[in-house]
Amino acid sequence: MAPTKKVQSRGARRTQHTQWTQRTSLPQLDKRQSVVSKAAYLLGVPTFIFEKDHEPPDWEIYQELEECRQARVIRNLCILRTELFKRYKILCTKAPPGNKKLFALADYAPEDCVSHLSQDGVNLLWTFYQPVECILEINRLIADQIAGCRDIFPLWIRWDYIENLFIVPDGLTAAGIQSAANMYLRNRPLYPYQVYMNWTPVNEGNILYSDMKFAVLLYRWNNDNFTDFNKVSSTDRQSKKDIHSFLEDSKKAVIVVDCENSDPYKLCAALRALERDTMDRISKIILYDDSHSASAWRILGSYVNCPVEHIMIDRVKKEKSLVDIRLTAGACKEFYQNAVDSFILVSSDSDYWGLISALPDARFLVMVERNHVSGSLKETMDSAGIAYCYLDDFCSGDCGDIKTGALVREMNAFLKNSIRITVRDMMEHASRAARVELSEVEWQQFHSKIVSQMQVVAGEDGTIGIQIQE
Repeated sequence: MAPTKKVQSRGARRTQHTQWTQRTSLPQLDKRQSVVSKAAYLLGVPTFIFEKDHEPPDWEIYQELEECRQARVIRNLCILRTELFKRYKILCTKAPPGNKKLFALADYAPEDCVSHLSQDGVNLLWTFYQPVECILEINRLIADQIAGCRDIFPLWIRWDYIENLFIVPDGLTAAGIQSAANMYLRNRPLYPYQVYMNWTPVNEGNILYSDMKFAVLLYRWNNDNFTDFNKVSSTDRQSKKDIHSFLEDSKKAVIVVDCENSDPYKLCAALRALERDTMDRISKIILYDDSHSASAWRILGSYVNCPVEHIMIDRVKKEKSLVDIRLTAGACKEFYQNAVDSFILVSSDSDYWGLISALPDARFLVMVERNHVSGSLKETMDSAGIAYCYLDDFCSGDCGDIKTGALVREMNAFLKNSIRITVRDMMEHASRAARVELSEVEWQQFHSKIVSQMQVVAGEDGTIGIQIQE
């Protein structure tokens, strides 16, 4: 369920528009292990494993996925398949001759799995002549429905690699099922939490221990190399400690952001990585933005658990930005008028050393990007005792939602500006070309039943069109 948003207008001026956006219900999850937690849920890792504090799978992600029908279906089907593989040899020895029915699935499977599948509208033929028939039906259902879980995983990880974990090789034949069952039974201790998945079992330890380990192994199993380590790893422990200590000693703190010289996705990752008690010490985030900077700044407030004041600054000349001037003036106002004594400045621009020097009684912590900050600025901050940390050190794997939101926002704007169709003109053109005359009532009915069902269709060549079903 999407968190609610609260938006309050602060008015508008010709050169400035200020808007407060606050997310009122944001779960404080350590999402670094979100991929392994989601994979563990779908594969059918027992619930009590999620409830253990010292185990990687996250309990809150389990609860989140319990609200998703498609995820529940795949989880329960995988649990049933694992249980049947565990008993495969016993079931095969019990197989009677002729057409006598072998067993009812409910006798060999967790009762709640069977009932939950029925409640979710998945009805298996619960009595089979051979165990292979039952597993074949489960394999077919998983293969048909696993694609519905694609959106559960972030964009940065290969979905086809994830999907393959759930597909039994040659799993719609008796030979494929027997081969998979025998491999599972021979190597059962090597499977994660002893649940079945499609892989060549080797002793890799707990492959669901962390997103980093899982991603590296997953890509290796597919003869590929995972290299996007900033999505799964983090060196921010000391940075988080420094930020917390800085804020703990402050009376009133704000974050001021130079949007021209900062990355909204890296900042989002950093803010999400901070503990709730750390974020609670920040009174607000002030974004000093320019039309030339990334549009994701306009929606940042919807993705972080802190009030955001978004200040858009017009340019007097096309080539001259006023962000640095307005940020400096705004910070001075916060210090002298609003009793702010501590600033977290987000920018890699050395121009802001003048601001730091102008407020000797204020406390500053600067968040910079490793590849954009100059060595001379770092030396200057070191000499002056100004703390700084790197935005790049925070794990960025869970910022796919803001990236998706920014892309969708820009694509909607592009479509709005590119596709302009007057429905009435289109209908009149069709009437003339087809030589069809309709009364006004017939036009209204036609519009309601046919024209209103227009759909956007994406072609294989990447082109996009609008289509009315015939």
